[in-house]
Amino acid sequence: MEIAAAINRTKYNAFRWRYELSIPRKLILALGMAGLTGLLAQARFPIPWSPVPITGQTFAVLLAGVLLGKRWGGASMAIYAALGAVGVPWFTGWSSGFGATGGYLIGFVLATLFLGYFTDKHIRSRSFVSMLGLMLFANFVLIYVPGLIWLGLWLNMVAGTPVTFTALLGMGAIPFIAGDITKAVAAAAIARGVTPKTAYNGELDKDKWASWRLP
Repeated sequence: MEIAAAINRTKYNAFRWRYELSIPRKLILALGMAGLTGLLAQARFPIPWSPVPITGQTFAVLLAGVLLGKRWGGASMAIYAALGAVGVPWFTGWSSGFGATGGYLIGFVLATLFLGYFTDKHIRSRSFVSMLGLMLFANFVLIYVPGLIWLGLWLNMVAGTPVTFTALLGMGAIPFIAGDITKAVAAAAIARGVTPKTAYNGELDKDKWASWRLP
């Protein structure tokens, strides 16, 4: 019982600490998360028929908002996308520039803002089931939709190879579904384990959490 209480207190203190950090220190954390995303982007598995490879970077994206919150989690992905767009070689394959995958990078920012908001504002979102649902929505809607739109435009306007919607899904969505579900399950389990189940910044449901069971 004492060990569990100590763990819960540590989680609370850690999240309260990052919430109260000065802007320069939050910026350092955001840069660190951007760097981690860049490293995980190098764990890649090319798909012969698609310009979009399977990578590990979405795992970092799903956790960025949870660990850093809405603003600075979003800032970490904005830094990752912006610096990579202007030449920092930390995209997949140590590359830079948006290319065919630019829409997914935009989606990274949207997903992190979304997950960071719920993590910071709703204690209920920190259960495994709730977080998994939020992460699946963020991955398959907020990342995939802009990613597929951008990919379709890139293939049509840059590569000069217009594709049907079915072919577009085969290039930019279907091959990644199983891996992304696996990453979301792992990220949700980590989020469940590290997030405090008490209010640390005036959550909207701070007066309700005590009667909940958060699996």
